[in-house]
Amino acid sequence: MIRRNIEERVLAAIADTPVVLLHGARQTGKTTLVQSLAAKSPGAEYITLDDAGALSLVTRDPQGFVRGLPDTVVIDEVQKAPDLFPSIKMEVDRERRPGRFLLTGSANVLLLPRLSESLAGRMEVIPLHPFSQGELESRTERFVDRLLTGGALRATTLPMEGRSIHERLIRGGFPEACQRADDSRRSAWFGSYISTILQRDVRDLAHIEGLAALPNLLTLLAARSAGLLNMADLARSANLPHSTLTRYLTILKTLFLVSELPAWSANIGKRLVKAPKVHLCDTGLTCHLLGCDAKRLGAEPSVLGPVLESFVFAELVKQLTWASAPAALYFVRTSTGVEVDFVIEDRQGRLVGIEVKASATVSADDFRNLESFAEAVGERFQRGVVLYAGERVWPRDERLWAVPVQALWMWGDENTRA
Repeated sequence: MIRRNIEERVLAAIADTPVVLLHGARQTGKTTLVQSLAAKSPGAEYITLDDAGALSLVTRDPQGFVRGLPDTVVIDEVQKAPDLFPSIKMEVDRERRPGRFLLTGSANVLLLPRLSESLAGRMEVIPLHPFSQGELESRTERFVDRLLTGGALRATTLPMEGRSIHERLIRGGFPEACQRADDSRRSAWFGSYISTILQRDVRDLAHIEGLAALPNLLTLLAARSAGLLNMADLARSANLPHSTLTRYLTILKTLFLVSELPAWSANIGKRLVKAPKVHLCDTGLTCHLLGCDAKRLGAEPSVLGPVLESFVFAELVKQLTWASAPAALYFVRTSTGVEVDFVIEDRQGRLVGIEVKASATVSADDFRNLESFAEAVGERFQRGVVLYAGERVWPRDERLWAVPVQALWMWGDENTRA
C-alpha cells in the first residue's frame, strides 16, 4: 500500500471533529485509506453504500440505521444516501464526540447544499486526489512550503529520476491506471472509467440517465485544458444552450472531473467576476481524451504545454492539502499583458508566482511576467520560479529562480510504504 500524504491531516481531524468527510473522484483510493484507518481503530465498523443491502436499510429508515451504529463507524460513498446527513446531525448533537463518523464521498458535498448545510460546523471536509508524484516516489512533497516560507534555494543540478516527464503526464495519478504499464490497457481503463461515471454517477446525482452530450463536453474541456473558460465559445462548440452547459459543468465539477482555477486580483471583490481557467482532474485522463501518447507529447509543443501546466496545477493542488500553512491557488492575467500561470497566496498575504515552460532551457524573457508581477505587488512578493523541463536550479536574482519541474516532488521528505 502506498502511503497517502494526507493521512496525518485525516488523523488530526478525527481527533477533534465529530464528522470527517474524505471526498474526491472515484478510484482515487478513498476506500483503501479509510479501511486502513478503520483497521487501526478497535471496534470501528466499515459500511459501504455501494452495497445494495446497506443502502436499502439507510433509505428505508435513516434514523434507525444511525441509532444502530457502533461508537465509531466508517461509511463509504455517503453521497448515495443524502437523507442520512440529517440523521447524522441529530446523533452528533445528541453526543458530540470526536471521530464518531468517518465518511467518504465521490461527489463534492460543497456543491450539494442539501448535504453540506446539514452538518455545517460539525464536519471537516478533506479532499483526496489521485496519487501525487511524491506519493508514487514515497515522498511527502515540500515544494510549496519551501517557496512560501522562504526556504533557501541553491544553484544545483536536479536530474529527472525514473520515468520521463512525458511518461508521467500520460500515466497520471489514478491508482489503477498507475499499475498498468501497457498504454493500451491504461487507455482501456480510462475509457471504462469515464463511461461508468457518466452513466452511473450522473444518474444518481442528476436523477437522469447518462447524458449523451457529456462525453463530448469532457473532450472539449480536455482540449481547452489550462485555458480560460469561455462559456460562449464552449457552448457553441458543444452545441448546447448556455443554461444546459452551466448545468453540465456543475455536474462535472461535482464529480471532481473538472476544476476551475480562479483569477487573482489585489481587489478581492474582482476575483469573483474574472473568468477562471479550466483543468481536468488528472493528466492521464486528459491525454486519454486527447488521444495522445508520450511520443506525441514530445513531438507537439502545442499539446505538451497545456498538459504540463495542468500537471503542475494538479500537483500544487495536492500539496496544498498537506502544506504546513493554509494557502490558496490562483492565476494572474491583466489587461496590460502580464500573465503568471500560478499564484499561491497564504493567509499572511505572501505571494509566490510560478511560470511553467515546456522547454529544456530558460531565458531572461521567461522571467518578464514574474518581474512585472513582483513590481506590482511589492513587498508581498515572496518568490517567483520558472518551472521548466531541464535539470539545473539557477537564480535570475535573489527572488527569481529557474527550477526543474521535478522539484515539485523531489523537494520533500522520504516516506515509508505502509
